[in-house]
Parts: sequence; C-alpha cells; structure tokens
Amino acid sequence: MSDDVAPGFVRVRLDLAYHGAEFSGWARQRSRRTVQGELESAITTVLRLPEPVELTVAGRTDAGVHARGQVAHVDLPEEVWARESGKLLRRLAGRLPHDVRVWRVGEAPAGFNARFSAIWRRYAYRVGDHPGGVDPLLRGHVLWHDRPVDVNLMNEAATLLLGEHDFAAYCKKREGATTIRRLLELHWERTADGLAVATVRADAFCHNMVRALVGAMLLVGDGHRPVGFPGEVLAGRVRHSAVNVVRPHGLTLEEVGYPADELLAERAAEARNKRTLPGC
Repeated sequence: MSDDVAPGFVRVRLDLAYHGAEFSGWARQRSRRTVQGELESAITTVLRLPEPVELTVAGRTDAGVHARGQVAHVDLPEEVWARESGKLLRRLAGRLPHDVRVWRVGEAPAGFNARFSAIWRRYAYRVGDHPGGVDPLLRGHVLWHDRPVDVNLMNEAATLLLGEHDFAAYCKKREGATTIRRLLELHWERTADGLAVATVRADAFCHNMVRALVGAMLLVGDGHRPVGFPGEVLAGRVRHSAVNVVRPHGLTLEEVGYPADELLAERAAEARNKRTLPGC
C-alpha cells in the first residue's frame, strides 16, 4: 500500500492535545463523543468542505486517556490548503470544544503517515500514593493507590520486560492483530511533588498494554508480588487474574517519534508488515 497523496491534494500534519475524561476514546463512533469526531467535524466546518474529512492518527487512545503529544494527518484539496492554511489554526481554536486543542498544522513531508511512519510512542502514567489521597487539582490525571509503592522495586521489575516480546498477557486480544511489540523504555521516578510516574515508550502498543503493565508493576511496588512477577506474566502469554488494567485517567500520550524525512516512506511500509518472533 502506497502513502502517495492523491493528485490535487496535500497531506497536512496536525499536532494536538486533549483531556480524555469526556471522550469515548479517539476513534469515531456513531452515537458517542470522540476526539476524532470532534476534530473531523471542526475541520470540515471551518474549511467549508463539501465532504467530511478523515483523520489518520498515530495512536488510538482509549476512553478516558489524555494526550498532549498526539499526531494526526489529513489530506486536503490543494486550493483549500493554499487559501486557508494561514487561518486554520485560529479558526479551529474558535470552533473546537475546550477539551481538545490543535497546536500546530503544517504540510507533511513526502511519505509521511501519522500512524505507520511513527517509530515510537511515549506515554506517562501518574500514580499518587500519599495516604491522604491525590491533590484535588490533579485528580483528573493521577491514579490514587492506597498503599505506598517502591519505585526501585518497580524499576527492577521493568528491566525484565524490555525488548521485543509477545505481550499477549498484557493486551486485550483483537482478531487478526499481532501482540508482538518492542518495549524501548520503561522506568519509574519520584517527582518533586511526590508522584510515582512511569515513562513507557515502545514502537507501538496494543489495546490496554500500558495500563496492564502499570497494574502488574504496582503489585510489585506495594509488596503484593515479587520483582519477577511481571516477567513471569509476560512469559505466560495469557492474561493473569491478579493483574488489573488500571484506570485510564492516569495515562497521557506525551510524544510520538518519527524518523528523518527521507526514511518516512520506508518506515511506513515496514510497519505494515505483520511481525513474528524469531523461531515462530
């Protein structure tokens, strides 16, 4: 499949952010409010297009998950882009609801695909374990865990999960979709305000993967399970009844990474290949 843009159109990259609490996730749904639905409606309206646009996104976030580094693209008629590009950002600011913002729009390099050209996505999951609860001003972004957690133990457990593996034990299975992913980074740190924050970066994520990984590591951090437990779950390749998929509001998509412009098309083609592990 080619990422060539149709004649007479230009591919436009959008960098955006949203507060996920009142959205039923990214993907457009007929009867539910979604980020994609709001954005597509706003773009179609402000550009006075005869047909609705369709956005392609770097990562489809679940209901309740936030983003401040999300990336999407849309193909627009050349004449519309030439006429409206300088006004689009301000017009979208006036049309979009308060919980979704577009920070930058620009013509994408040749071969760019917001989803398939990406080489990694970086999420943060924020946990508060203060016995009194979470700061009310942060409650929409931080999970309260009612037992103190040891970030050093969780970091020790995290090292056993890095690399390319079948993450079936940490994913909600989807028919025909692979659960093989390359986990590039997973570590916890204490912030100045006392939160335990996990940084999770991978070439891609399957459904519920970050939230399930966090759930397994919290069991280690609060002493319910030994350090080796998350690795044992991974090796089992099946969902473990002890691992909770933690609530979505603590999760934020922070950044999406792309290769140099000359490698965008090559990366997009590579990402479409279904992955297998060596020996499988």
